[in-house]
Amino acid sequence: MTFEAPGEPTRRRPQQPPPVTGQPERAVLVVTTLPGRDTSTSLESETELRALAATAGLDVVAATSQVVRRQRPATLIGSGKVSEVEALARQAGAHVVVFDDALSPAQQRNLERAIGVKVLDRHQLILDIFAQRARTNEGKLQVELAQLQYLLPRLTGHWTHLSRLGGGVGTRGPGETQLEVDRRRVRERIAHLRRRLRDVERTRRLHRRERQGVPFPCVALVGYTNSGKSTLMNALTHAGVTVEDKLFATLDPTVRRLGLPGGETVMLIDTVGFIDKLPPELIEAFKSTLEEIRTADLLLHVVDASNPRAEDQAQVVDTVLAEIDAGERPTILVLNKTDLCAGDGAFPPELLRRPEGALVAVSARTGANLPALLDAMSAALAGTKERVHCTLRLDDSALYGWLRTVGRILHEEYHDGVVELTALLPPKAAGQLRKRAADARRSPLA
Repeated sequence: MTFEAPGEPTRRRPQQPPPVTGQPERAVLVVTTLPGRDTSTSLESETELRALAATAGLDVVAATSQVVRRQRPATLIGSGKVSEVEALARQAGAHVVVFDDALSPAQQRNLERAIGVKVLDRHQLILDIFAQRARTNEGKLQVELAQLQYLLPRLTGHWTHLSRLGGGVGTRGPGETQLEVDRRRVRERIAHLRRRLRDVERTRRLHRRERQGVPFPCVALVGYTNSGKSTLMNALTHAGVTVEDKLFATLDPTVRRLGLPGGETVMLIDTVGFIDKLPPELIEAFKSTLEEIRTADLLLHVVDASNPRAEDQAQVVDTVLAEIDAGERPTILVLNKTDLCAGDGAFPPELLRRPEGALVAVSARTGANLPALLDAMSAALAGTKERVHCTLRLDDSALYGWLRTVGRILHEEYHDGVVELTALLPPKAAGQLRKRAADARRSPLA
């Protein structure tokens, strides 16, 4: 078995014939446990990779795993394992081999030459799923930008059949020229997409500013993909968000109004799910979408309590939240899918010891314990409210009605044509009240 070396071409093995039109590509999965990782999680990693492959439309025909004690720069795994994967792909008639870990451009190119079929890594698979799931113009722009950023360092391998390897005068062939043309076009497209996304981000920023003008707190649903966020969103607001037992069923944020006990109103935001080893290109491209999380008044961290890797998944979400500067937001831990658990004792003990301020176990599918979640949201938001004292004219019924809508009036006293009241308001509403009072030549006493 030979791998690519500087100055000499590598002989490519015969390619597997493409799949019949309309039939899914047959895939072999390769799960690697890299140094420093727990070997006991390989089965869960394979299960998640199978789910990703199924979501992408692949037909998984075989899988293999290996504990990698030393990463090979050329192929990640050892030559013996490469031969085993090649034989497995040939016997299964596979069209693609999917690795669970990120591959460098050289590793991907060497593995394709050695195995004789298309080789993908986890990042490329996730990008493909996002491309399939994107529905809005913004989502499509974000996914295309992430894909091009991933593709740019990998363009070299697409043109080795035309290039003259080597260096110096007389070695610049049409392949190299075409490669440089492609690189320039990709860079130009990336610059164009970034400009368009800046315009989209400006529009989203205006929408956020308009929402901030609405005196209702914002609550964002966050969590690992397929933890049941969209199901919970539908159960609470009847939003009609797409729900499927697949990873990344929804990509675009959805905002709906939700009434809490006591008459308070909040804006509930459903966001894209997170996953382990999330491609950094996606985090960069989806920054404007993830900004919805960073500016929320409260986060509902939804966890699939029935999943054996629930604690690991929760830690992945914590890591991504920290990366986008949202790790310090007030949070309620929502243990979802309790209808699939044997009982409260079945919850992973690590989840019960997490530092979130409140914990509520619910079933979004059956509606179990959702009132308790609404109460917990009210209690968590009450800690962020401000106590405001102000004096209003009795004929200012519009402002008085607005106060009753956005907050809770604790005390009111009437005398001499005015009403003195004390209200508990969200920070946004308190700021608006001060501004409206100042505009009307009234000033709060606190």
